[in-house]
Amino acid sequence: MPGMNLTRAEAAERASLINVESYEVNLDLTRGERVFTSQTTVRFTATPGAASFIDAVTDTVRSVKLNGIELDPAEVSDGIRIQLPNLAAENVLVIDADALYMNTGEGLHRFVDPVDQEVYLYTQFEVADCRRMFAVFEQPDMKATFQFSVTAPKYWNVVSNAPTPQPTEDGESATWDFAPTQRISCYITALIAGPYQVARDSLVSSSGRTVELGVFARASLMQYLDVENIVTITRQGFEFYEKNFGTPYPFEKYDQLFVPEFNAGAMENAGAVTFLEEYVFRSRPTGAMVERRAITILHELAHSCLPPTRSSPRSTIWRTSRSISTASPTPRAPRCSASWWLSSARKNSWPGCANTSPSMPGAIPSCPTCCASWKRPAAAT
Repeated sequence: MPGMNLTRAEAAERASLINVESYEVNLDLTRGERVFTSQTTVRFTATPGAASFIDAVTDTVRSVKLNGIELDPAEVSDGIRIQLPNLAAENVLVIDADALYMNTGEGLHRFVDPVDQEVYLYTQFEVADCRRMFAVFEQPDMKATFQFSVTAPKYWNVVSNAPTPQPTEDGESATWDFAPTQRISCYITALIAGPYQVARDSLVSSSGRTVELGVFARASLMQYLDVENIVTITRQGFEFYEKNFGTPYPFEKYDQLFVPEFNAGAMENAGAVTFLEEYVFRSRPTGAMVERRAITILHELAHSCLPPTRSSPRSTIWRTSRSISTASPTPRAPRCSASWWLSSARKNSWPGCANTSPSMPGAIPSCPTCCASWKRPAAAT
């Protein structure tokens, strides 16, 4: 094993042995600033008698139980992987561990707002970092359903892929029991938690279904968030992609969350897209900045609106998704007349890196439509 990484051969072998059905993940985020409790139950089928492993980057592993048999964590866990010997045809794996909060933009990132000292959390799992939050067969071709249960301070907002349920309060904390997701790849699961503030809206999909929209930011930045422009671009994107891809948006809701210390431009988590916080403009932006954010919004939405395809090797999935989601919204973005300038500037760059900066050279002309719809928030100075 090269460091913490999974090799192509290991991924192919594990996928040939195991088919994952579901994950149930229980997280306790009330234990302090260093670690959180991560309890994972995985149900999967396997080739009887085979041995394999599950990924789990942990601080401590308290217990591992495979099909009712206790395994010694000291023997099967090295802090990165947990070995799984003598698998059955039908398997239930239960792991109780402590995982670490991160401040590098990987796994579950923890940030303290210097304005009000509030704690904000969010996940970034691409390429292979959901193993930092829960035990998982960390490869995108091994899809499953994911059900999260999260205990956190009761005044927080907690967001994941499924719609946020009504929490059950217990003293100063509360527990949010999310419904299971569709079968998805593990790297597009997400958790965003903290006293985020939200503006809500909705739209009607081409299927006739109402899709709830949420736009989130830290409390100290919410006054600068120009929700009207963001929702306008989102609506245009839904209309454009559903019409041209011929596929209705597949998830139950569409939240867009602007998070601190984000390492990329945005991340296409299913139903809970995270964005670079610099896209919350605290002073009047240039037209290029507003257009750049619009393209990023459309880029991320394209990931969710792509028609379903057969499972492919990781490299094929990644290249296809990146190519289509970047090429489609850029030269033909709805109502963005100058987007081809940005497409030309970026076409030879890796799309994730190309979307990280909140500004572009002033020589690039602005889009009159998406920039005209930007309005200075009433409370902004």
